[in-house]
Amino acid sequence: MAQQQTATVAETLATAIAGIDAARLPAALRAMADNLVLDVFGLCLAGRGTDYVRAALAGIDGEGRCTVIGHARRCDSAGAALINGVATHGEDFDDTFEGGPVHAGAVVVPAVLAAAERFDLDGKAVLLGIAVGVETTCRLSLVAPRLIHKAGFHPTSVFGTLAAAAAVGAALRLDARQLVDAFGIAGSMASGIIEYLADGSWTKRLHPGWAAQAGLRAALLARQGFQGPRTVFEGTHGLFNGFAHTRAGDYAKLTGGFGREWVAETLAFKPFACGTMTHPYIDCAIRLAARGIAAEAIESIVCEVAEGTVHRLWEPLALKQAPPNPYAGKFSGPFCVAVGFVAGDAGLAAFTDETVADPRIRALAAKVRFVVDPANPYPDNYTGHLRATLRDGSVVEERQPHLRGGAHEQLSPAAIEAKFLANAAFGGWPAERAAAVRDLARRIFDGPIDLTALRG
Repeated sequence: MAQQQTATVAETLATAIAGIDAARLPAALRAMADNLVLDVFGLCLAGRGTDYVRAALAGIDGEGRCTVIGHARRCDSAGAALINGVATHGEDFDDTFEGGPVHAGAVVVPAVLAAAERFDLDGKAVLLGIAVGVETTCRLSLVAPRLIHKAGFHPTSVFGTLAAAAAVGAALRLDARQLVDAFGIAGSMASGIIEYLADGSWTKRLHPGWAAQAGLRAALLARQGFQGPRTVFEGTHGLFNGFAHTRAGDYAKLTGGFGREWVAETLAFKPFACGTMTHPYIDCAIRLAARGIAAEAIESIVCEVAEGTVHRLWEPLALKQAPPNPYAGKFSGPFCVAVGFVAGDAGLAAFTDETVADPRIRALAAKVRFVVDPANPYPDNYTGHLRATLRDGSVVEERQPHLRGGAHEQLSPAAIEAKFLANAAFGGWPAERAAAVRDLARRIFDGPIDLTALRG
């Protein structure tokens, strides 16, 4: 008698996804998806006139029926997914998952919306695709925490490609075998190095868009019978061995309870337009300034940080204290602390050529350094602590116990709506048209998909 073959990780996951009933998704998951779509729309509108979005759009030659948010031009599904992913993530103001960290919305929403326009899917299918894609992104980030970043890759880009394949596959109702093939194909499309940290160049902005279009293509290939390896996750030459240099991940974090328990319900929405791990430190800096302390009265600021964040936010320290451009500033612990202290915020307007050159901000950033706290709970929880020594010798401290906007202190729907309206205004989108987009986002899952209101 032939021995029964053990199901692979991809097969287990695909079976779970294929068995999800879209009509039985939890209300909290629907609420997350509502807020996520609105947030993505606002971020795309905010970035519509930026140099990197214009360059990306000019570099795409496919025409089609799919909406490029904020633009009159329409593209094929892959092109729309790519540009909308770039625009969503471009200012690092998009959602995150605290256990990762990963950015799900910038990959999943553009991929699913492009598929919906291309294949005339309805809102119910879009909701299912977004739910599955976000859940897949978040769970993948828990399998081997910190190791993808440590190996020099961007988890959003690597995991996002697989998640986009899952999202589009779910929306198109691929069967389990087709989903396994989609995962296997997507594994060969995953990519994304983090060398942008060296000079603040644009490739991080590209990663979610690239993952969105790659995952979309993987799902469409699998739909037509193109085959991919069934051991794509755990195999000898699989995703985790290639990108995390280990096969020993906790795959139950990916497959266990999938479709019954939804970690995506805790997706975090950002209040600041910069790297997530800096947020608690910015909150500390804002409260420190609110005490009436002048930047010039500060001798030094020491931040206690997690070892896993050092190579992205704190080293080399001299470069992080004087970032070469606004984008590099978004991934600089010293600059984010300084701009939060001086400006009282770290929104889109805090990361400009003017703020990077501001002598008060630069002088304060030069006083900010770090020490590693071995007890820091990252990535399970994002905390902040800074200790400022003043010129008179006194010492003041501030602590932030969690990420605002995350599971411990979620942003309200009203706050997310206010963020959307501000982002739309930042992108020059008229107020009455912004209201129409807001209304579209709030009903998008309830009928046919029509994105006409998003076209510039």
